[in-house]
Amino acid sequence: MFETSSTARKRHRALRRIAWVLLGTALAVASFAGIALAGVSASMADSFAPASPGSDSKGWPAARPVPGSRITVAVAVSNQGSVATDVLAPYQVFAQSRNMFVYTVAAERRVSPLSGGAHLLPDHTLAEVAHGTLPEPDVVVVPAVTDPTSAAEESLRRWIVERHRNGARILGVCAGSELLAASGLLDGRDATSFWSNITSLERSYPQVDWKRGQRYVEDGRVTTTAGVTSGTLGALRLVEELAGTTEATRIGTALSYPGWTPNGPTAIPAHHLAPGDLPYALNAAFPWLRPTTAIGLVDGVEEIDAAAAFEGYGGVSFATRTLVIGAGDTVTTRHGLVLVTRPARGGAHGVDRFVVPGVKNASGLDTALSGWARRNDLTAELPGGGKRPGEFGFDPVLRDLAEHSDRRTALTTAKFSEYPTAHLDLTGASWPWRPTLLAAAAAAASVTVGLSPTLIRHMVRQRRRTAEHP
Repeated sequence: MFETSSTARKRHRALRRIAWVLLGTALAVASFAGIALAGVSASMADSFAPASPGSDSKGWPAARPVPGSRITVAVAVSNQGSVATDVLAPYQVFAQSRNMFVYTVAAERRVSPLSGGAHLLPDHTLAEVAHGTLPEPDVVVVPAVTDPTSAAEESLRRWIVERHRNGARILGVCAGSELLAASGLLDGRDATSFWSNITSLERSYPQVDWKRGQRYVEDGRVTTTAGVTSGTLGALRLVEELAGTTEATRIGTALSYPGWTPNGPTAIPAHHLAPGDLPYALNAAFPWLRPTTAIGLVDGVEEIDAAAAFEGYGGVSFATRTLVIGAGDTVTTRHGLVLVTRPARGGAHGVDRFVVPGVKNASGLDTALSGWARRNDLTAELPGGGKRPGEFGFDPVLRDLAEHSDRRTALTTAKFSEYPTAHLDLTGASWPWRPTLLAAAAAAASVTVGLSPTLIRHMVRQRRRTAEHP
């Protein structure tokens, strides 16, 4: 009887120890996860920052009239937030065609966030097209949006389906395919998407035949592309089909996307998460103490050059906090897209770098921007000045990112943009040490939290012994 009772007490003590260990482990894991989640939330809030208060009360420039004589392309934009390159890259491709006219469209004509801290003013509303005020588009571009399945995007989903019923071709870029899948438009079709999304899409939308390792997939009048920069090639394919191979070749040659040729192969590496992708998570989850990059925009900037800066410094890399600066409230890109900027007035307030994409030398720098930089003791850096003949707009930004942040972040940014890197010569630090050290500090703090129940228990027991044996 004594041995049985003793054994039971030992077992009970062992179970209590295990319970305390499990409690401590759970607290440590929850603490670390909470810190990381707070960091990701802060990163996303910076990347898709809302418009400044009162910005929609301003008198915005009128949209250009839509001619009825050209192939019409509508680039759909979410008022809640869209991925910058998914919008801007196809926009530039189609706008460079002499046979096409492009406009942006959203549920409301109000300032709408783009990734990387940028903002766009849509040209028209969904209702203008639906009510016949504008001609029906021949092509609708659907970018990745912040919450594709939400009730807030229901009107956009219905609008896209209606445009397809009326004969439009649909180009779903990157995770824009999830919005299309949620609308039912991909049911029974072959489709692709951003590589890290496909597994979850297969679970959520089994009625779609999802394809990996394809730059784009065509099924009838619906084309879907792989991640981010793949929208460039999907748009070139539609230009080829609608305006001819000669026109697509002219545009594609000028853009210089690595490896692109008319009617070229669509197979690309089927990416998967790997240890080398850790900088993506580190930069997103531990944004504290990161530098701030002001992105200066000038009128006439090419859309892809601007998009590369938005994604490279903030939207995909999360390496820096970004502010988008212009001479006034708006900047009009080379092909007529209206981007909303912070006017170059006042102080820089913690800005560490000032980069101006798409400008090759100081003569192309806006006087308002150069004056703002001078007043704030900043140097206007021109990554576009390092753009070599035959390079795509992402190349100089990725080189600059590697030099000023680290090579691993630049390579991860390219991978999460599904952009080739074999041709890039990158210099700079090998690893993002700032977020790594922050992650280590968070882990140490979380371990301390995890040990706290045991420490408290030990202190209580010690006090009891002291009280019993003064």
